[in-house]
Amino acid sequence: MVEHHHVEEIAQVLDGHPSGRDSYVDASWRRCVELYGMDPTRSDPAHIVTDAEFRAHREQADWMIGAARSGLQSLFRQVAGQNYVLLLTDAKGVCVDFFGDDLFLDELRRAGLYLGSNWSEELAGTCGVGACIVTGEPVTVHQDDHFGNAHTLLSCTSAPIFDSLGQLAAVLDISLLRSPSPKSSQNLAMSLVTAAARRVEMANLMAASRREWVLRFSSSPEFLDVDPEAAVSLDGSGRVIGATRAATQMLSRGDSLIGRRIDTLLGLSVDDLPDLMRDRPTEERVVALGDGGAVFGHAIAPQAPRRSQTNQGSTSRHARGGVLSALAGSDPTMGRLLAQAERLAPTHVPLLICGESGSGKTKLARAIHMASRRGGFVSVDCAGAQPEDLRQALAAQSGPGTLLLRHIEDLPPDTARVLAGLLDAHPDLRPISTSATAPSDLVSQDKLPATLYFRLSGSVLDIPPLRERQDLGWLLERLLRRHCGGEMRLTPSARAELLAREWPGNLRELGNVLDVACALAESTVIDLPDLPDVTETRDKEQDLEAVLDACDWNMARAARRLGVNRSTVLRRIRKQALRAPD
Repeated sequence: MVEHHHVEEIAQVLDGHPSGRDSYVDASWRRCVELYGMDPTRSDPAHIVTDAEFRAHREQADWMIGAARSGLQSLFRQVAGQNYVLLLTDAKGVCVDFFGDDLFLDELRRAGLYLGSNWSEELAGTCGVGACIVTGEPVTVHQDDHFGNAHTLLSCTSAPIFDSLGQLAAVLDISLLRSPSPKSSQNLAMSLVTAAARRVEMANLMAASRREWVLRFSSSPEFLDVDPEAAVSLDGSGRVIGATRAATQMLSRGDSLIGRRIDTLLGLSVDDLPDLMRDRPTEERVVALGDGGAVFGHAIAPQAPRRSQTNQGSTSRHARGGVLSALAGSDPTMGRLLAQAERLAPTHVPLLICGESGSGKTKLARAIHMASRRGGFVSVDCAGAQPEDLRQALAAQSGPGTLLLRHIEDLPPDTARVLAGLLDAHPDLRPISTSATAPSDLVSQDKLPATLYFRLSGSVLDIPPLRERQDLGWLLERLLRRHCGGEMRLTPSARAELLAREWPGNLRELGNVLDVACALAESTVIDLPDLPDVTETRDKEQDLEAVLDACDWNMARAARRLGVNRSTVLRRIRKQALRAPD
């Protein structure tokens, strides 16, 4: 039965008269009619996605479900017996997880309070989830706040869940099939759902930051270690690479924190973080805020501690982009590449990242995505990929995001032919491709159609092999800490041996060697006998000058990397008329 007074009230709002309801309700009513063309006299049932669509949405939201499930279970225990139902939707409004009373499942399904229901505003009209997605704020849409007559008995309170880069990732909703008339009856539901969403954000940031410093905050020392209000994660130079929504609001009044140095936001630097760990009394861990206030801070060290900026030499000269700054030391080639990547990150330019196997192509692609502040990230291994694989990967992706195409040189011809069309269908999806094949060979050797190559290679980033990098010593220390913890160290002879190796497997091989050495070492000191044997796979066509530069023109070290005698190096230097830099 159509509620005529409800329809009349919507008409008055469309005529510009205030309804006395929350402003987000009036604004949503206007969008429903003027933007989506909805009819308030209709009583449309809930929109349920197909099984295939649901699987795609749930697969994309798997990481968020894992972070949220414990919090949902705890919240549901608090409201058990009060007929509440809990929904977790993805950023598009599709319910991907659910908690409710089994006695009311049939009624909940009919109301759309179940798995697979789509509560986006353009399909469901004014509702809690839809309004939350649009506003990015916690909302309660109570009874006839709803646009559609089919939902005017419901009361829905929703809170947004943001990922550590500040993008909307999910919505947590607590709903009642029937509730008391006053909207204020849902104030407790609002407190519960916002607290639960905050804890989900915290759990997600902690799970993603095990190898980073995390700084958590609370206005009360009693809750600092058990239920903090906000948190940020930091790279080795003290730049913010992740933050909860509460931290963004606390430290910058809603402006993004990503890439900003912690010492410009708080009265401390990255070197002060150890003073905020649990071995000090909570009440002594005071952190000054930029506005003159103060909070209590709890610093959590990375599982594999990073070095502070003061020990990283000239890293900051070439990589100022937060996550990008952790990828290299003082190597000039990497410095130029990362500076270029930093400038390209926020653009729509498609990127092709080339380099030998194990040189860090995927890591660079992910860092560029994080620096771009785009939303979704979809990764596809092109080796043997079929057109349907690409379609399924992109099915649940909309809005600005990144499509990582790994091993683009192995893309089958049939799939290559449909890729351009799929990119046309997803104009907001920025492709980043990686290849172990030289860019010129991708077309000349028929690895890719020329039209697709130029579609994917707006700019080419060529990562140098490890043997040509001048920051190998910096990488050794950094990876040693990451793989073996902060207590392990190398003897001078072991370090010299590692610096002289050829590294055909690049960073991947270096990481494996350090893992083996840490396992074999009988103490905290790694010596020559602890290192695995050299893999004999030498490239006779290596760039001699690049290897010499990487070795500071040390002939013996260059010979070791090239796998030749020192006399051979000298002969090749004379033949190529090379000269050491002044």
